Amino acid sequence: MIKDRENVRYLPGIKFPPNLTAYPDLGECLAGVRDILVVVPSHGLRATLTTALPFLAPDSRVCWATKGFELHSGKLPHQVAREVLGEDRPVAVLSGPTFAKEVAEGLPTAMTIAASDKDFGQELAAAISGQNFRAYTSDDLIGVEVGGAVKNVLAIGAGMCDGLGFGANARVALITRGLVELTRLGVALGAKHETMMGLAGMGDLVLTCTDNLSRNRRMGLALASGKTVAEAQEEIQQVVEGVLAAEAVKEVADKLNIEMPICYQVYRILYEGASPREAVGALMGRQLKPEQGE
Repeated sequence: MIKDRENVRYLPGIKFPPNLTAYPDLGECLAGVRDILVVVPSHGLRATLTTALPFLAPDSRVCWATKGFELHSGKLPHQVAREVLGEDRPVAVLSGPTFAKEVAEGLPTAMTIAASDKDFGQELAAAISGQNFRAYTSDDLIGVEVGGAVKNVLAIGAGMCDGLGFGANARVALITRGLVELTRLGVALGAKHETMMGLAGMGDLVLTCTDNLSRNRRMGLALASGKTVAEAQEEIQQVVEGVLAAEAVKEVADKLNIEMPICYQVYRILYEGASPREAVGALMGRQLKPEQGE
C-alpha cells in the first residue's frame, strides 16, 4: 500500500488521498495522535485495542467502526473497549449504511457516530463530514452497535431468500420482521427504540439486505445455490461478519430469552446443517400472532 498508494486487494483503482499515509508499525502510526479510528472485524477488536493501548496518549480518544458482538462473551464493542481501555477514556462508534467502495468513490453517504462524550462525538462528526459525507451524532452506543451486529445476520437470510427465487414480497417481509427482531434485542439491552429506526438500524439493515456489494447478502446467495459456508467464504475472499454474528446473536438472545426466529433459522443453516428451504418452511409454519407486540 505504501508503494502503490492504493489498497489493491480490496479497493483496486482508488488512489489514497494525499493526506493518507500507511504505516507498517503501529507505534509509529499512533505517536502523537489524539483521535484514533479502529476499523477491524469484531473478532479482532479486543486484540487490536490491547496492542494499541501502550501507544495511546493520556488524552487519546478512540472510535471504532467494528460491527458485531464478541463471540461467546456476548459483549458489544463498547463493553470490550471499556475493559481494555478503562472507563474514563472518551469512546465512540461509527456505524450506518455504508459500502466502502461507494465512500471511496466519493458518492453521497450518511452515517451515525454514537459517543460517550458529547464533545468527542460532535468534533469527530465535524472532522469526517464533507461535501459527500455526512455524520449524525447520537449518545446511544448500544443501539448503534446492536443495529450493526444483527443486520449482518438478517442480510444472509435476505440473500438466501432471493437466491431461492422467493421474490420481492418475501424479501420485504424478511426485512420488516427482521427489523422487529433487531429492535426487540436492542431495547432489551438498553437501546433507544428510535435508534433502531435510524441510519444505524433500519438504514443499515435495508442496505445490507438489498445490494450485492454486501458480503453478507452474497453469502446468503451462495448458500442458496448449494455452496457450503467454507466454499462461499472462499469465493467472497473477505470476512463475512454475519457468520460469526449469527452464533453470537443466538447466544445473547437465548440468555435474555428474546424471540428472534429469523436470526435463529439463519443460525441453523450456518451451524446445524439445515437447508434454506427447510428454514423458510419453519418460519412460515410458526403460530399466527398479531403483528404488533409479541
